[in-house]
Amino acid sequence: MTANVLTVNHTNSLHDAENILKNNNIRHIPVVSGEKLIGMLSLTDLLRISFVESYGNAEASVDTAVYDMLTIEQVMVSNPQSVSQDATIREVAEILASKEYHALPVVDGDKLVGIVTTTDLIKYLLEQY
Repeated sequence: MTANVLTVNHTNSLHDAENILKNNNIRHIPVVSGEKLIGMLSLTDLLRISFVESYGNAEASVDTAVYDMLTIEQVMVSNPQSVSQDATIREVAEILASKEYHALPVVDGDKLVGIVTTTDLIKYLLEQY
């Protein structure tokens, strides 16, 4: 689990979210209101809404007007499945595999305390060998 998780506030713009994702080389970011987890946003979510506009464009960065038309809350996955901080690695792996998720927020009640990703699981497995 990554404990010092980067987040985006539900009032931030999609441009802000994309910058955080790209500048930190991450693919998933929890969306919070205060300390409360309210959603998850992925780079795939952003690519999905900007695909038509960027299709065929050779530039790495596309100025997406669609970001100005939508809010984070309209694009994020609301009320995402999460795990408690005492969940076992097996429980996390089963959820990620069965639901085809790539990241799960880790919570203590409603408070976000971390995130666990498929990359975290792979690193853990590598450490075991």
